[in-house]
Amino acid sequence: MPAASQKKPSFVTKKIGGEKNGGERKVRVSIMPRFYPTEEKNGGERKLRSHKKPFRHHKISLRPSITPGTVLIPLAGRHKGKRVVFLKQLKSGLLLVTGPYHLNGCPLRRINQIYVIAIKTKTKLDIKSVKVPERVNDEYFRRLNCKKPKHTEGDIFNTKKEAYAVNDERKEDQAKFDRQILEVIRKNLEKKLLFGYLGAMLSLSNNHFPHKMVF
Repeated sequence: MPAASQKKPSFVTKKIGGEKNGGERKVRVSIMPRFYPTEEKNGGERKLRSHKKPFRHHKISLRPSITPGTVLIPLAGRHKGKRVVFLKQLKSGLLLVTGPYHLNGCPLRRINQIYVIAIKTKTKLDIKSVKVPERVNDEYFRRLNCKKPKHTEGDIFNTKKEAYAVNDERKEDQAKFDRQILEVIRKNLEKKLLFGYLGAMLSLSNNHFPHKMVF
């Protein structure tokens, strides 16, 4: 066998002096490390990596009970308890809804489908004639950050923080949506009931359970 292919011994024998040391001892050729890594780089367990997409890239499926024209009842936010009309699902997965504003004061806004009641909501409007422009998307509802005023000498108590205000474009779009939806309600045979239904707030009393009710 060639000398190059011979396996080097792991231990060598050394002579130890002293009467009680046995005369000789086996010693390692290469000293082992005192500390070991928690994960082996080669041949160990594979490092776990997250291959999940961020939430903004998730494809959020719509609940079967929510279709365009369905009347929903928000359960959170400043408009909770009101009846709103579902228009379409945006790219982010949020629902585009409106009151309409003329009836209950709920403007065109986005809402997560987990915060609405729609399981047994049977009231539905035929909104095929309602046109939703392509520009009404998630960017349409993005607010601009209001900058704090820079205090100058002599202006410490006179400056005020810039407040958010709805622009004219949003107001015009809201009026257009209200006109279209109100026209759809007027064509319905039960228009009087629908006007009162959409304008009324949801209220529960004792022994009233939402999951057993038909709205």
